[in-house]
This record gives sequence, C-alpha cells and structure tokens, in this order.
Amino acid sequence: MTQYSLLDLVPVVEGGTVAQALANAADLAQHAEAQGFNRYWTAEHHGMTGIASAATSVVLGHIAAATSTIRVGAGGIMLPNHAPLAIAEQFGTLDALFPGRIDLGLGRAPGSDQIVARAMRRNLETDANAFPRDVVELQSYFANDGQTGIVATPGAGADVSLWILGSSTFGAQLAAMLGLPYAFASHFAPDSLMAAIDIYRRTFRPSAALARPHVMAGFNVFAADTDAEGELLASSQQQAFVALRTGNPRRLPPPVAGYRDSLGAQGAAILDHVLSCSAVGGPAKVAREIAAFVARTGVDELMIASSIYDHEARKRSLTITAQVMQDVAIAA
Repeated sequence: MTQYSLLDLVPVVEGGTVAQALANAADLAQHAEAQGFNRYWTAEHHGMTGIASAATSVVLGHIAAATSTIRVGAGGIMLPNHAPLAIAEQFGTLDALFPGRIDLGLGRAPGSDQIVARAMRRNLETDANAFPRDVVELQSYFANDGQTGIVATPGAGADVSLWILGSSTFGAQLAAMLGLPYAFASHFAPDSLMAAIDIYRRTFRPSAALARPHVMAGFNVFAADTDAEGELLASSQQQAFVALRTGNPRRLPPPVAGYRDSLGAQGAAILDHVLSCSAVGGPAKVAREIAAFVARTGVDELMIASSIYDHEARKRSLTITAQVMQDVAIAA
C-alpha cells in the first residue's frame, strides 16, 4: 500500500492571523491522524507573510502535543541556516517529549530569498560539500559516536528519523549514499522527479537506518464533492504561487472562479507545468489522477500538499483524499 502523509505550510489566510493559522494546524493534524495519514510535516520558510511555520521545531511541538499517534516532522529544516548541534538539541528535545514519533527532513535551500538567507546565516557558505558535512555531523550527534567531541544534550541517542529532501538529483545522490529515505518536492518543482527517483533507487546503499530505498513525492490535492468545487478551491494556491513567482508573496487569498483562465494561455501553461503533480476535482477525478501518478512513479509514499483558504473545506479535502488512498490500495 502506498502510504499517504500531509505537508502543511501553516498558511496564514487573508483576513486571518498567525494565531489562527497555528490553531488550524493543530486541528488539521488531529483530523489527518483520524483519517489514517502516516505523518504530518511542516517546513521552514522565512520572511513570508502567508506562512506561519518559520520556527519549525516550536510548531512541531505544538502539533505533537495535539496528536497522539501520527508521526510529526520537518519537511524540512534548511540545514545551512543552522548549526547542526542546535538542530540536534531541538529535535532531541522533541524526541524526548514525543518518543518514536519525530521525523527530520533536511534541505539545503535557504527557505527564502538571499536577503533573508544573510539574516539567518550571517555568512553564506558556498562550498558544495558543506551540506553533506552538516548532515554527517548531525548524524554523529544523534548516534553519540564521539566523532565531534560533544555530547548533544538533548540529542544523543535520540530516535529521530532523518530524511534528505530535494528538487534535483543532488539530494537523491546524497540520500542514496547515506542510506536514508528521500523526499522529492514534486508538488512545486516536478522537472527532475523521474531522474532523481532513478538515481536514488539505482545507487542506494543499505544502512543501519534503512535496508531498502524509500521514496516520498510531494503531490497537490484539492478534493471536493464536485470537479467544479475542486477547481475553485485550487485557485487560492494558484494565486499564491503566481504572487510568489512574481516577487509579491502574499497571504493565502480566497478562491476566485475562473482564475486560471484569466491568466491567458502562457500564464496558465506555466502554472499547469509547475503544479503538474496535482489532483484537482471530485472524488472520482482525484482517484484517477492519484492512481496515475503512483503508477508512473512507483513511490512508496505520497506527501499531500493542499493549501485551501477555507479550513473546513481543507479538512473535507483530506477526508476525500484518505478515502481515495484506501480505495487505490484495495484496487491494487
């Protein structure tokens, strides 16, 4: 069975507040847990008025406290922004509080633009080997193998599941070399998906963490009771994406009927390409599109992304998604 999980950027909607977004995140995680989702992840982004997950480890503590069985993690922590020791301590603390439930996905992007990157890091590392070195250092803190000369407290001996994230073949190569699970950001950067999966599976080296390759792929789902309603719900994310790509990031706007068509042929084509790994519509259409994606990629797990303006509509989308995933498993 293909597992299914949830990526929540903790969207701040137009007319809403950060406090409301965080309360919605906890409610959404509880709902996802009840619907059989395998894990709930949120991601590190900075300087974006529409995303409330910048203090990622703090948000994850909030989510884990509101749930009881679902795995909770970062998808991901942008490791170049941080000292590996600090991340070991943060996620070691989470593991101590919520044992056996914590994931840590690691990315090498800044999570924003260069201005924010400088503010976060103070200096920009240009060495291509810096990220792999930081990942290995972080592994050493969790393993408490003495390689760093420091005992991370909390952190040493923590049961934190490490993942490598990526939107290119670089992350696939690193994940395969280290024998770690791999998550590809195909929900917004689909171009290298198949090449990355091939490289990861072909060059994977078994490790103490993982005996065989495990691939997760991001996939957008905007599910509703009808195709038309699903298309309407998706327009909020479409507007937010266009705003981001044109240098005007904004809070998640309410849906607009016919938004995609209003962009013109060229704009709509760009949007369709970037968000090509998506299922939009009623249950039957969503089921077909999810089944086709799973058949094409053979992924072990889907990471569902669905930024929807109305909170109750978003929960309904997750309910439909969970039923579709269960039906797909039965059909397989």
